Amino acid sequence: MRKRIPAIIIVVALVALLGWQIYRRAAAPSEAIGDHGQSRTVPVEIARVEVSTIRDVGSFTGTLLAHSQFVIAPKIAGRLERLHVNIGDEVKRDQLIAELDAEEYVQQVEQSRAELDVTKASVAERQSALEVATREFERAQSLRQQQIASESELDEAQANFKAAEANYSVALAQVEQKEAALKGAEVRLSYTSIKASWEGGDNTRVVGERFADEGAMLRANDPIVSILEIDSLTALLYVSERDYSKIQIGQETTVSADAFPSTDFSGRVVRVAPVLKETSRQARVEVEIPNPEHLLKPGMFVRTRIEFAEHTGVRLVPLSALTRREGRQGVFLADLEQMTAHFVSVSTGIVDVERAEVLEPALDGYVVVLGQHLLEDGGAITLPSGPPEGQPLQPSPDATGAPGGVE
Repeated sequence: MRKRIPAIIIVVALVALLGWQIYRRAAAPSEAIGDHGQSRTVPVEIARVEVSTIRDVGSFTGTLLAHSQFVIAPKIAGRLERLHVNIGDEVKRDQLIAELDAEEYVQQVEQSRAELDVTKASVAERQSALEVATREFERAQSLRQQQIASESELDEAQANFKAAEANYSVALAQVEQKEAALKGAEVRLSYTSIKASWEGGDNTRVVGERFADEGAMLRANDPIVSILEIDSLTALLYVSERDYSKIQIGQETTVSADAFPSTDFSGRVVRVAPVLKETSRQARVEVEIPNPEHLLKPGMFVRTRIEFAEHTGVRLVPLSALTRREGRQGVFLADLEQMTAHFVSVSTGIVDVERAEVLEPALDGYVVVLGQHLLEDGGAITLPSGPPEGQPLQPSPDATGAPGGVE
């Protein structure tokens, strides 16, 4: 057994060495390294640096809300006797929506009116008594001055006068009380006729939902129907911290909905929340969307695009041209005279889904958009798809001898 141990160790060492060599060969970029460690020609695709316009556009998703919405509900309890509207019906300002069973409230009005009549009759009676007491008191005063009536008779007449005066005042107060009770009964009776009333806005709205049917027993404030204003809608968005500072009130927006994939609707930012929610780090933004044809409906899912900035006459490269080398962002600029590619660090501005704005340096020429992951600075390239239209592969050398393209 001891004699076999050295042999086993030798075999293990040979296997490890063989595995290491296989790993090194597999890890080496065979496309870029030749037999003698020389850089090979890398096939690439290129695109021209454009001078054009790019827009910084934010895309957000949200939900449509009615411009205004409220629920029609009774102020008193009762049985829903008639419902004059249904879902989707147009409603005008102060239109009669529903009626409650009013029999009980009619009886209360009649009772209050009868009590008022009784009180008014009592006023007339007490007014007559006051007039009699007044005359008796005046006669007693006259007789006392003539020393005919005694002091006690005068006091008695005066007391009767004051009592009659007080009773008359009480009767007048009772009349006012009964009048107030009658008005209250009439108001409660008017509550059995339920109308749609609102301030401001258009005179016509629509019924959104129905919550009760005829014959239902309702308590005070039980909902009957909801009334919506949908001539304009509000898109409710939530934006992140990154885009929050770019959004301003008054910005124009473009809104699209899955229900109308080929139609865009215009909108405008009308409200921006001054705070962000701690849980999501997002802020509420409201976009007002005119909806004169009522195509859009509350509750729809929408996509909203807001243009933050527009840069014209700037240098643009395809987004696929951007790469990183040693922690720096840049592009490989193709030299079609020497058929090489040189890495150029760039600083970018607006970036969209296809292109990126190059702020510095002022690029010109062609950049590598495919195959740059195999390139090193100054590496040789080839164009399998051929040179760009009107661009020979081997033109005359640049008079400056520069690798070409950076102004």
